[in-house]
Amino acid sequence: MEERLQKLIARAGIASRRHAEQLIASGQVKLNGKIVTELGTKADPAKDRIEAAGRVVSAEERQVYLLLNKPPEVVGAMADPAGRKTLRNCLRGLPERVYPVGNLEYAASGLVFLTNDGDLAAKMLKDWDHVEQVYHIKVKGMLTLADLASLGKEIGAHMKVVRQPDATRGRAANFWYEVTISAAKMETMRRTLMKARHPIEKLKRIGLGPLTVEGIPRGRYRLLNSKEVEDFRHIKKITKKVTSKL
Repeated sequence: MEERLQKLIARAGIASRRHAEQLIASGQVKLNGKIVTELGTKADPAKDRIEAAGRVVSAEERQVYLLLNKPPEVVGAMADPAGRKTLRNCLRGLPERVYPVGNLEYAASGLVFLTNDGDLAAKMLKDWDHVEQVYHIKVKGMLTLADLASLGKEIGAHMKVVRQPDATRGRAANFWYEVTISAAKMETMRRTLMKARHPIEKLKRIGLGPLTVEGIPRGRYRLLNSKEVEDFRHIKKITKKVTSKL
């Protein structure tokens, strides 16, 4: 069956769909030996020879879906012009070429979803700002229950206390909290906590929709099973009920 070239390239794990469009427009894609620059061009990988950035698009590319527990100070992408460590450094031994969906900043740690399924990646990115995410944040000082309620309402997030890693040693000065939030509210959270004189010192994503980082050591990854993929494929957007549950 014929499909658009950028879709076939993304599905093969050679590039994201957006990057695939750039490859086509810049003359780096060949169809049956001829350079193609039209984004609407279609082909059938079972009949046609498709080459993108020097790689042949296979009709039977295995689709993989995985979760990575990103360490802090690792770029949340597969390459970095500045030469810093990237997600690729944590994926040694994985033969497929995958790409992260969404973003997790350099200093943050925690859950990253990666795949070579271009269709799913495009769907997720379209709704990314409204996907429910769960973070553990360490702030300067301590927040009271009243603070959590008022700040959560102002931010548009659900905030609660979690067990403090240093509590048993009696030396916790800056405290950890759990926040359920959407990506669209992240910058609002930073500004609000800074204004309240409780700036975020550390950030760790522990949940993304139905997926959690539990059981994945830092710097390691695991493949998702078919049920987890389907659950993630039908992920729900964050709702007002979540943001008002304080």
